[in-house]
Amino acid sequence: MQDVPFDQARFRQALGRFATGVAVVTGLAPDGTRLGITVSSFNSVSLVPPLILFSIACRANSFPAWQAAQHYAVNILSEAQEALSDRFARPLPDKWDGVETIAGRRGLPILQGALAVLECEAHARHDGGDHEIFVGRVEELLIGGAPGRPLVFFSGRYRRLTADGEAHVAPSDSLFPRIW
Repeated sequence: MQDVPFDQARFRQALGRFATGVAVVTGLAPDGTRLGITVSSFNSVSLVPPLILFSIACRANSFPAWQAAQHYAVNILSEAQEALSDRFARPLPDKWDGVETIAGRRGLPILQGALAVLECEAHARHDGGDHEIFVGRVEELLIGGAPGRPLVFFSGRYRRLTADGEAHVAPSDSLFPRIW
């Protein structure tokens, strides 16, 4: 089999065809400095124990502080929070300027208006190439009071869901069994 050069641009384009939700992970550095970073690489891992994962680029300015963080909160953003996503996706001098938060269970900064927040204890970290994969054990859940639609990222930009509450219902002979 002949080696074919890998086209990183096409790989990124292919990955962009997978729609993802958007979250901002918040935490505290060991010196008490607030941390915040936008991620679209957020997934559930396990129900028992309750584990989630997200990844952070190793080149991120705050990467060493995230590696030292023992607790963090995953704030699942609503479509009304696009500006917050943009703010925490960039290396700004003070991302927290004017951002209203509440204190979480361990004093973590929690973003107001998030659809849901999962407060986690650091559980594991794994090499992910140019990213590191953080696995957190969920200790506390906050679910937003007002219903809203998630902030969605697809094909390099934010998208909006067009209908609230409508869902495709798979036929009873679906290949995928219900797991809940």
